[in-house]
Amino acid sequence: MSALAYEHNGKPVDASRFYEIACDPRRGVAVEACAGSGKTWMLVSRILRALLAGAQPHEILAITFTRKAAGEMRQRLHDWLADFSQAPPDKLVRELVARGVARPTHEEVERLRGLHAQLLAAGRPVRILTFHAWFGSLLRNAPLAVMDRLGLPANYQLLEDDSEAVELVWRRFYAALAAHPGSRADFEASVAAHGRSQTRKALESALAKRVEFAFADQYETIAASVKPFGEQFPQFAGLGEPCDMLGRMDASRQLLADAAQALGRAKAPTFSAKGSDLEMAIAAGDLDAALAALLTKDGEPRKFSDKLEGLALVRSAQELAVTLAEACRQHEAWLHHQRMARLTRVLIAEFTGVKREHGWIDMNDVEQAAQLMLSDPVLSGWVQERLDARIRHLLVDEFQDTNPLQWQALHAWLSGYAGAGGEVPGVFIVGDPKQSIYRFRRAEPQVFKAAQAFIADLGGDRLSCDHTRRNSLAVIATVNAVMAQAQEQAQY
Repeated sequence: MSALAYEHNGKPVDASRFYEIACDPRRGVAVEACAGSGKTWMLVSRILRALLAGAQPHEILAITFTRKAAGEMRQRLHDWLADFSQAPPDKLVRELVARGVARPTHEEVERLRGLHAQLLAAGRPVRILTFHAWFGSLLRNAPLAVMDRLGLPANYQLLEDDSEAVELVWRRFYAALAAHPGSRADFEASVAAHGRSQTRKALESALAKRVEFAFADQYETIAASVKPFGEQFPQFAGLGEPCDMLGRMDASRQLLADAAQALGRAKAPTFSAKGSDLEMAIAAGDLDAALAALLTKDGEPRKFSDKLEGLALVRSAQELAVTLAEACRQHEAWLHHQRMARLTRVLIAEFTGVKREHGWIDMNDVEQAAQLMLSDPVLSGWVQERLDARIRHLLVDEFQDTNPLQWQALHAWLSGYAGAGGEVPGVFIVGDPKQSIYRFRRAEPQVFKAAQAFIADLGGDRLSCDHTRRNSLAVIATVNAVMAQAQEQAQY
């Protein structure tokens, strides 16, 4: 097995050292591992090691993303413990060594054998939950003031699938458009420019990202994310919009007029025709026609003879035309962005109304409530006390599927421990950004990098593993040999 398959803080290590670090419950660890590398095996092994080190079951919280994965994790832990309770000493030694215990003592072997009975006697299992199940348990204990602050009903029905609410919102949304002329004008302008289907798809996408939209809007990021053409093109800053230029008596308009005269004097009929087109466009104030006279359909400057008298004027006018076309596109993008932002605010408000009418809250609401409760300096302490457990070990599987709000909640909570000078829970995250499959649920692989950096800042370790158990050893050996040879050649 190649040592290059395993790294610790960027340096190669062998497999035994890798698993010694990964499974040590005293360490904060972020593991980036490929498909088939045994990520869940590592996580459950770390739970096992935490129990061996004296952690109580309810002090361990393992988080994954589906009920099925959580159930499989619980079953794996149960099966291991049941098997170990009947296993001979030599097998238990091998199992401990595989999980990073270099030289298991007799006491450690016997403690492993007795874990099954110990957990049965404890009456409180290791908590292996989905993110939403854990956040939901926090919400059930939330003070009424928190619910009021978030605009959530005290007595609610949790929507695990918000498709019904999404389907119901459109009737309300269109009624809101009919009642507000400004919103209706925004919608009609978008439909005229992009069609009803594309406008609906854009609004559906915005509704799916409503949490991110609300946060960005709160900090005025939405309004500023597309620049007005006057900021992007300062030379046109005084215009109401780029099309106004042809109605102004300024140097730019004069340049176009001079270029029209130069083209009109050309001997070639095709050149003089473009001069005539440009002159009529200027007289009519038709910017599109002026641009068509100077540019191709692809927006490129038309080819004119190098012998054309006044060619420098024409080329300067073409450069101006290219810039004007870009400014017009920028202006249209800004207008569309502003319209869609206003329409999205209406849609989100109506969606909130639908949920309020039915007493519904959705998973986004649950995440927002958890983020508030775990980040607030007063509430976070209350949450810990209320749950009657201070979590000493936090483990997250498939971390690449964590969305920004979920990470904000965890980050604020863990930072609170560190900021108070207390003992930060042992944190173990494992995943592979290349395998992120929950983009539709707002998962963002960049969150994994932020979590890696956070754990490093807390004095933790970064591990990576390219080893996979999904291929035969012969295939792995061949690939490792080829990669090693390529690495050697690259050094010369």
